[in-house]
Amino acid sequence: MEQPHHPYCVVLLAAGSGARFGGTIPKQWTRLGTKLVLAHSLDTFTQDPHCERIVLVVAQDKLTDAEGVASQKTMVVAGDDTREGSTAAGLAALAALPGDHQPYVLIHDAARPLVPSDVIDRLLDACINGASAVVPALPVTDTLKDAASGKTVDRDLLRRAQTPQAFRFDDILSAHTQRLTGTDDASLMEQAGHPITLVAGDVRLHKLTTSDDRQILEGFMMLTASIRTGFGFDVHAFMAQDNVALDNGDIAHRKELVLGGISIPATVEGARPLAGHSDADVVLHSITDAILGAIADNDIGHHFPPSDPQWRGASSDQFLAYAAGPRLARKRGELVNVDATIICERPKIGPFRDAMRARIAEICGIDIDCISIKASTTERLGFTGRGEGIACQTVVTVKVDQHA
Repeated sequence: MEQPHHPYCVVLLAAGSGARFGGTIPKQWTRLGTKLVLAHSLDTFTQDPHCERIVLVVAQDKLTDAEGVASQKTMVVAGDDTREGSTAAGLAALAALPGDHQPYVLIHDAARPLVPSDVIDRLLDACINGASAVVPALPVTDTLKDAASGKTVDRDLLRRAQTPQAFRFDDILSAHTQRLTGTDDASLMEQAGHPITLVAGDVRLHKLTTSDDRQILEGFMMLTASIRTGFGFDVHAFMAQDNVALDNGDIAHRKELVLGGISIPATVEGARPLAGHSDADVVLHSITDAILGAIADNDIGHHFPPSDPQWRGASSDQFLAYAAGPRLARKRGELVNVDATIICERPKIGPFRDAMRARIAEICGIDIDCISIKASTTERLGFTGRGEGIACQTVVTVKVDQHA
């Protein structure tokens, strides 16, 4: 019988060099789809409300990079040259936290980026039912031969172990203090005298070991993906002069035009500040609305109402980061691409296009190649043609887990 969910913590191992993968970048720091390999599982645990703390264990030279992808519930620690040492460092970080730690901890390899929620449920159910060490495992389907004798091995007696593996915290911490060695944490528990409980694994927990594994993982991602399109539109009027009161009582007080996440100097022809409650970045507002629309999550005014004084003069990168981050993560979604068209007579967008693309890519956490910024005029027709303001329309493509 399925048990109620119980809070848990995670040690996410990402300190390895990935020598078998090849290349100069460790595999967990390469991209799978539009996100870093390690970000996939990190996002899965981050969005699970029952996961209370994540310890991300990385190599010493990746600490700064890891802080850049860490969520609020994530702490980053330096790992070791060995898997056992890295896991011990993660467990020690959890043990050192003030207050009582959670009784259950999941230990997961970042090289297994796709973590189905039902596997997490099975692991925790077994722990709640009294298991000290729980391993997801799959049957062996190939015929196996003994390498020395060539004889067939009975595959019905064998299983393929996966991660995440779940443990009672005190038990796995004790096993690591004994400085045991093994290919996974369950083998350490076995040596320490604890029984191992197997639960059904999942083929999606495929490990990224060689470059061929990338195609397998991308195939799994496509099988569970729902491709959605979102449309966003926004417009703001130019300020007539600094500190002009708007019709709704706000004071527009900007000195520079903010567009696409960057400031365009007033010395540029036509670069007048836009009026609005926040920084009036019409481009970021349009992209934010497009993302929210793709996941049917209301609109920017719902999440950041202009009647709320905390957003007065706020930088719009907060709005976009929220939509492309936690709101999209709720749907286990990925932002695939952004195509924004800025509509104005002035200023000329071309000289600032790449800077905008780079800033938007940074905020959204995707490659700059996934960001398109175009510019158009209305041939001097309408409010943009008369030079009264700037408009932006955006189309985004989002890939969402259809089981989320």
